Amino acid sequence: MSSTSSTKFDLLISGGEVLLRQSSGQWTLEKQDIGIKAGRIEAVGSLGGQPAAKTFQAKGLQVLPGLIDTQVHFREPGLEHKEDLASGTRAALLGGITGVFEMPNTKPPTATALDLADKMGRAHNRCWTNYAFYVGASADNISKLASLEQLPGCCGIKIFMGSSTGTLLVADDHHLRQVLQQGRRRIAVHCEDDQRLTERAALVKNSPGSVHLHPEWRDVETALRATQRIVKLSQETKRPLHILHVTTGEELALLKNHKDLCTVECTPQHLTLTAPECYEKLGTFAQMNPPIRDRRHQEALWQAVASGVVDVLGSDHAPHTIEEKRQTYPLSPAGMPGVQTILPVMLNHVHQGRLSLGRVVELLATNPARIWGLDGYGEIRPGGLANLTVIDQRRQVEITNDWIASKCKWTPFAGMKVTGWPTATIINGFVAMRDGEILGSPAGQPLNLSI
Repeated sequence: MSSTSSTKFDLLISGGEVLLRQSSGQWTLEKQDIGIKAGRIEAVGSLGGQPAAKTFQAKGLQVLPGLIDTQVHFREPGLEHKEDLASGTRAALLGGITGVFEMPNTKPPTATALDLADKMGRAHNRCWTNYAFYVGASADNISKLASLEQLPGCCGIKIFMGSSTGTLLVADDHHLRQVLQQGRRRIAVHCEDDQRLTERAALVKNSPGSVHLHPEWRDVETALRATQRIVKLSQETKRPLHILHVTTGEELALLKNHKDLCTVECTPQHLTLTAPECYEKLGTFAQMNPPIRDRRHQEALWQAVASGVVDVLGSDHAPHTIEEKRQTYPLSPAGMPGVQTILPVMLNHVHQGRLSLGRVVELLATNPARIWGLDGYGEIRPGGLANLTVIDQRRQVEITNDWIASKCKWTPFAGMKVTGWPTATIINGFVAMRDGEILGSPAGQPLNLSI
């Protein structure tokens, strides 16, 4: 980057291919410059003659709207040996992610105003990306949810319908209905039926070490039953929902008829890994909730991505140490890291022709901005916030465990060769990552959500 004495822009991104959304809704890559001033995009066009304090030469690179990972578990407070806010956002930054929504199943869980204030305090001057936090619903805080969801830094309420990782659980329809009746913002839901999980637990308890049974224990009916129940309650209460990490064709067939109130998320791992191969290759390192399933369900997910039933991609970044994951199943914890690999994995799918670059941006930027009311996000335009993801669509890289910045230091995608790579991440007008090097100090700010 170079400097000049007289400046119009704080930063000029020069010579890149900028992904722009046309009035028709189509995405086009155009050779344009981007002028940034005071953390916002001031101009897009041919700006080569304009003075700037710093210039970022982006020739041969593609400049995207800043990408957001709307489902991460950064484990702080209480489980910092797995991850913390600094290490998790550092991983996000290296992966080209500019903002994150962090989940509430910490220790203690994020379930009160004090808990949220504690997280906000911990995040100040420690997060490398922008951030917001979910508050977890429980039987104990139902009456407070309407006020909790309005607090600064809160991206919404999260419901766990089935036992997963942590102590938050709302399993019965009576309490679920009460949760949906408190407040107005869209509620994120982990849909697994807890009663069915309990009924089927003996399947894995009696077969220690048999991780290939994970998708049989947490089977299609476990997911479908929970999704049917919460959708029915959503229709009764008129409360909008965001259904997290959908994994089954049966759920997608239901949800496509309920888009009036339900938005849908899926993950890169469910689009990329399949059972039983992933369990044969990775063992417990492929274990997550809900599980990686067989190819039939993966194809249904891809069809839902293509048709628009899926609105959002989230990594469900949920790290555990290698030692924890090596425990004998089912004592091994469920979850895998993903915030650093979500973009490279999806760019490789673009290279393979499974979806377009514009569709990736819709799933990771435009739709999150629309669903949660993230003003200034979602597309590159004058007046927008200067959060940008810069990639090299042609760069070929092998993902390795050594590259992973998460404290867990492993990824299920180790050894995968991808085409397409994040080369820079711009946070609030500042180049915070360039060519794998983190620059400056943590500059992340709370995300401003209006919906």
